[in-house]
Amino acid sequence: MAKLQYKRFPGDVIVVPMVIGVLLNSFVPEFLNIGSFWTAMAHGTGALVGIFLFFLGASMNIGSTGKAVAKGTVIIVTKIAMAILLGFAVAFLFNDNFLGLSSLAIIGSISVANNALYSGIVASMGDDSDKGAVAITDLSVGPTVTMLAMSSAGLAAISPGALIGSILPLVFGIVLGALFPGLKKVLSQGVQPATIMVGFALGGGMSISQLIQGGISGILLGVIATFVVGAVTVLVEKLIFKEGFAGAAISSVAASGVANPQSLADVDPRYAAVAPVATAQIAAAVIVTSFLTPMFAAWVAKREGKA
Repeated sequence: MAKLQYKRFPGDVIVVPMVIGVLLNSFVPEFLNIGSFWTAMAHGTGALVGIFLFFLGASMNIGSTGKAVAKGTVIIVTKIAMAILLGFAVAFLFNDNFLGLSSLAIIGSISVANNALYSGIVASMGDDSDKGAVAITDLSVGPTVTMLAMSSAGLAAISPGALIGSILPLVFGIVLGALFPGLKKVLSQGVQPATIMVGFALGGGMSISQLIQGGISGILLGVIATFVVGAVTVLVEKLIFKEGFAGAAISSVAASGVANPQSLADVDPRYAAVAPVATAQIAAAVIVTSFLTPMFAAWVAKREGKA
């Protein structure tokens, strides 16, 4: 078993099982379609994402100080606004294809951040407001932002019920976790196992060719997320708080974003064809930003005298 171990990296909890699912679907697809609970699990992305959001909501700690709430709101709203702006630009100015990137891939990835990576970065160099901001940035998870943005621009046909339903598991988990501390502890332990199963189910709907197709453009997506959107977030934070470290630390792409394209395709079949490629691109961006974001944050911290 020791020979099967590998050096861990941010986002591996969803990326590794996704690759396993891709390999099985590429070489032995009949194995995933053998029937009953196994097939339901291998292709049950929608239900599994709902379970993941429920567990994640229960694990959240909402309380924070005033400055932390303000800072968290500023950096995550700026990040989401930039994701939507770039996504709309690609959709309406480049016929939804900018160097292989679609609006779905851009909005679905940049609108969510790796909050675990953020917490690790600010733990060593950030102040209390930087650390507490994660209570707000944590709220930007799941496919709701992607669905709302695409629907409002007429890029997707999504019913109000689907939009509400996309955020209800998260809200339900937050409420239960806040009301019942004992239940919060139990449900919080399900976040990583649920993430693993989401990754496997996503991979079960993809092929190796799609994974390769998303590779190079996915690297570009990661660079845009950190150095373009991240730079704007830093500037906005500096204008308001006279510092930009938190804006740099939030410039990553969350592993949970890998599930966003398929979640949209589940409610709007028009995206069924592009969802696998967008998924692969976001997976690549997750890995790329896990390296670029700490370097970018360290550079900003050095310039601000925090490192």
